[in-house]
Amino acid sequence: MTGAAAVEFALVAAPFLALILAIIQVGLIIYATQSLQTMAAAAGRLILTGQVQTQNMTQADFDKAVCGDAILFACSGLMVDVQKYSSFSGADTSMPTLTYDAQGNVSNNWQYSPGGPGDIVVMRLMYRWPVFLGPLGLNLSNLGNGYRLLMATAAFKNEPYK
Repeated sequence: MTGAAAVEFALVAAPFLALILAIIQVGLIIYATQSLQTMAAAAGRLILTGQVQTQNMTQADFDKAVCGDAILFACSGLMVDVQKYSSFSGADTSMPTLTYDAQGNVSNNWQYSPGGPGDIVVMRLMYRWPVFLGPLGLNLSNLGNGYRLLMATAAFKNEPYK
């Protein structure tokens, strides 16, 4: 009877381990996405209330403020896109297409236009999150080379600050 239990365990072990690894990986992606969304809400508030504009923050200053106390993300990998629009219906909140240089680094030129009082602004934070290929073919990457593009968006109308 003990031999039968060992065989049954061997048959069940691989799918069980695959399921555990998949749960861990999905949980990490959800947690990282929520952390990125929290960062987007906090950074969007800086623009919304006019702090960015009245302090004349440059794109580099704003990127530094966005990264702040980020634990999960390397600040060098965080991509920040801030664009001003004339209406909410014309605002672009879609996932961007990334372009890469010869070394495999993202080479997109991100916009930085925080607008003025009453302007409609869309801020997108993006990060290339590494994922691992799990057993039994689980693959959560949506980019090449085992990465998943995480994105958080904040769309708002600037307050009438002075």
